[in-house]
Amino acid sequence: MKLIYVADPMCSWCYGFGKEMTELKAMHPDLQLEIVVGGLRAGGTELLTNEGKQFRLMHWARVEAASGLPFNREAFMALEDFVYDTEPVCRAVVTARRLHPDADVLAVFRALQNAFYAEGRNTTDGKVLSEVGSAALRKQGFDVSAESFFAEFSDAATIAEARNDFVKARRLGVNSFPALLLDTGKEIVEVSPGYAHAQQVDQQLRAAMARN
Repeated sequence: MKLIYVADPMCSWCYGFGKEMTELKAMHPDLQLEIVVGGLRAGGTELLTNEGKQFRLMHWARVEAASGLPFNREAFMALEDFVYDTEPVCRAVVTARRLHPDADVLAVFRALQNAFYAEGRNTTDGKVLSEVGSAALRKQGFDVSAESFFAEFSDAATIAEARNDFVKARRLGVNSFPALLLDTGKEIVEVSPGYAHAQQVDQQLRAAMARN
């Protein structure tokens, strides 16, 4: 059996769920975790206006209340000429996975989320993503420079693999994020179709495992 976590780093509810996923992973250290990046707004081209930013801040307030995680509203509002394209940050997750398949990709995923939501960094910028992603891998003991991360990030094969993840998410029937699934080896069953606290997700996961 293995868990399949379908999410997008620039989905605010996925940011809130990251802490819960880390706790759940610690509860089930022997259960493999596969992360599929969803491409929430992959390829977005629309410039985010102040009104659009304010709209997102309303959602952020709900996530903050539920999760207790910090949001840097001031830095987000200060981002200039910001296009909410989630393809680059999803591709950064794929880059980490390609560079070191044995890495804790969830930790990299969360570092990228923290860079955007808590630090207010522009995670549509490949150079920013490479700095954050390589630092998260180095924290795990891997010798990865921002330059080597960016080279892999820019590779056509990495771009294609990210797109394949987007297709896989839809093939799994996931239309909103986050989504946690269990692959039993015979079928894929839903564990959590959205944000929930780790204890609740653990109960749902144990029930799903017991049935299979």
